[in-house]
Amino acid sequence: MPHVIAIDGPAGAGKSTIARALAEKLGYIYIDTGAMYRAVALWALRQKIDTNDAHKLEQLAHAAEIELPRPGAVLLNGEDISDAIRNPEIAAAASRVAAVRAVRTALVARQKQMAELANVVMEGRDIGTVVFPNARVKVFLDANPTERVRRRAADQPHIAPEQVAREIVQRDERDSHRAESPLVQAPDAVYIDSTGLTPEEVQEQILRLVRERISNGKE
Repeated sequence: MPHVIAIDGPAGAGKSTIARALAEKLGYIYIDTGAMYRAVALWALRQKIDTNDAHKLEQLAHAAEIELPRPGAVLLNGEDISDAIRNPEIAAAASRVAAVRAVRTALVARQKQMAELANVVMEGRDIGTVVFPNARVKVFLDANPTERVRRRAADQPHIAPEQVAREIVQRDERDSHRAESPLVQAPDAVYIDSTGLTPEEVQEQILRLVRERISNGKE
């Protein structure tokens, strides 16, 4: 069976940067599960569907043709939405959409299908706890709040740091306290605090874990 490297953690912890680099280094497929929820959220907003309307959101999640053809690229029904989903409004909507059980069920099924075809580095908020609880390598990537705000603000220079900080606090609250698949560290995940570390240093810690667990055949 293909290998799965599961990386979970809150916004601004560096998951995307690390997961992409690891996938490239290992020759694995990179899967950004958050982008999938953002795609459904974008479609819902375009269709003027309330993000509390679970039934209609479920229909969208099943109907959406979501493709991740290369790192950073996202297609929705054939349209490149890579840039359209990277704004605070979509991020906030995606957090609400992700709390809908039927949406998560639909997208988790797709994520599992993706991992049946190739070795993957998959990042999100419930990969090690729900999507792949038996993943060979599980990491919970974190950073202190100040560092997370700094990183997210650097990615969104057009938004005031104070607003970025508020959005991160709100996102943490929603993701950690939602009833469906909340953001928590899996009991067997390795916790890595990336505060003060370079991406290369974080990558090396995870690569050591990959060599140890995959070479030893651990599940």
